[in-house]
Amino acid sequence: MSATLTSPVEEQTPAGRPLRGHLAGLDGLRAVAIGAVLLFHLDPAWLPGGFLGVDVFFVISGFLITTLLVRERTATGHVDLRGFWTRRARRLLPALLVVVPVCVLLARTVETDLLVGIRRQVLGALTFSTNWLEIANGSNYFEATSPQLFMNFWSLAVEEQFYLAWPFVMLGLLALHRRTGVTEGVMAGLVAGIGLVSALLMGLTYDPANPTRAYYGTDTHLVGLMLGAALAIVWAGPGRAWTCSPGWQRRRRGLIAVAGVTVVALLLLAGEEHAWTFRLGIPLISLATAVLLLGAIDRPGRLRAILELPPMTWLGQRSYGIYLWHWPVILIVGQDMPAAAGTTAFVWTRVWAVVVTLALADLTLRFVEMPVRRLGFRGALAAARGALVGSARRTRQITAGLAAVAVLALVVVLTTAPETTKTQQTIEQNQAAASGPRDSEPSATQTASFTMPEGDEIDVFGDSMVVGSVPALEYYFPGIQIDAESNRRWSDGLTAVEDAGDSLRRAVVLGFGTNAGTDVATVERLLDEIGEDRMVVIVNLHADRLSRIDSDNEALTEIAADRPNVAIADWDAAVAGSPKELQADGIHPSQPGSHTYAATIRQAFADLSEKHTGKAVELEELPQP
Repeated sequence: MSATLTSPVEEQTPAGRPLRGHLAGLDGLRAVAIGAVLLFHLDPAWLPGGFLGVDVFFVISGFLITTLLVRERTATGHVDLRGFWTRRARRLLPALLVVVPVCVLLARTVETDLLVGIRRQVLGALTFSTNWLEIANGSNYFEATSPQLFMNFWSLAVEEQFYLAWPFVMLGLLALHRRTGVTEGVMAGLVAGIGLVSALLMGLTYDPANPTRAYYGTDTHLVGLMLGAALAIVWAGPGRAWTCSPGWQRRRRGLIAVAGVTVVALLLLAGEEHAWTFRLGIPLISLATAVLLLGAIDRPGRLRAILELPPMTWLGQRSYGIYLWHWPVILIVGQDMPAAAGTTAFVWTRVWAVVVTLALADLTLRFVEMPVRRLGFRGALAAARGALVGSARRTRQITAGLAAVAVLALVVVLTTAPETTKTQQTIEQNQAAASGPRDSEPSATQTASFTMPEGDEIDVFGDSMVVGSVPALEYYFPGIQIDAESNRRWSDGLTAVEDAGDSLRRAVVLGFGTNAGTDVATVERLLDEIGEDRMVVIVNLHADRLSRIDSDNEALTEIAADRPNVAIADWDAAVAGSPKELQADGIHPSQPGSHTYAATIRQAFADLSEKHTGKAVELEELPQP
């Protein structure tokens, strides 16, 4: 996040005078924010609400940028917009221009699936339009089935768009203040009102099936930036005597404690699957962060002491680089060293990803960001060129050759990047077989029968998990009838079963919930529609990066426990600890995994049959073709 680089201590007026000294505790707040985001991206189960760390960054950014504008306007009588945007570019672009090409080239050496949509992603990264490009593309930030190499850059886009537009808004407010005498409190109220409207828009546009429009939109995600800006208006201006008032000082400690508990609770309890996270959680953590921010900078105390511990300061100073590097590194390391979630190997791969991220962020700060901050773009390039000219001729030749090869390789990788992942290719190949016309004749079996079903007695309804397993299902169950499409929900399964009517076979397999989760009420309605006279197997879920999987599977198990004709095919247990059974997304079955998927369903039918008939079912071991 760009908030990690913008500190008033580094800003100069046109005359070269610092606008303000170091604001205590901000590096520590940045460390909290980047730590939360990092934990969430390492494994959502470790900190389900960790993605709200982005909103902590937004509050800091709104506060710092507005403070700079107010201070410069107060000190000089005007705001140098060109200088303002130049300073933003110096802080944002150097690291970005290193991270993007390096990660693209590394991804190509590890897994081509990571390069799907890469041209759009690079365009978004370099133009700070990632959020709108991904909204237009129909991407889903919380969908683990198609992770994007630069998915995390959406928030940089929101901030940069804020940096472009906000100075004009602030100049208008400052002009209003000068001409009409409106108080800073009124100005702050107007700004906070913009944040409130934005929060309401997020609540109105939130779609549980895909919250990306509400989450990515600059218009819907302004609440943190606006609360930070509102705080800056009342704090950075001349009229901040209220912070010394007895009333504020009496309430200060209690408010800080409540704010701290709120932030921790939201990081632990919020989650992408909860509507309240978007409608209430994001505004709440933004408000709580504003209180903590004020508590940290207002006066010395326990909060500031914690936030200024050396490890917190170190992380905070490198948090922009950490934010840029961490997600691509997690994906690349995860593909290079595949390990199933919940295993010791998985933890070690995540530890290694953190080590690599911190090292790269530190190197980037020292050798890329700081030179440009001190010398500017031209000065830094001149210094680098001077160092190269002063080196040995052989060194210059090798450096030039490596640079040329890297540029050529980058062009080749970008122009030859695949359009679809291997998983999508498999699904597309199998889709025709999974969506053909069904047999509309009434089922021959009209009475309950719980013997082991043959393939021509089984109907399968499902989503992309089923589509990806079509060949294996047909191999294990010749004559099976499959009705499946990508991105289906449980409600689509209910519609499909209702449409089947009397042609529904005596055994039914249900496999939904990969993308949209488990709607218990709809599952119950679907099972009621199927009836108690048919064998039903529900395939549970597995995903390395979806925090809701455990709760979804628990819900399915509870549903099955109350219905004697329903069994669970424990796909989650079957592939736990076996990353080779899964595609690169950690969700869909690979070719061997598809046979495990089918075999798990077959075993569930055998167990259900034995439970009702009392006769053990001997399953022939089928070799994988």
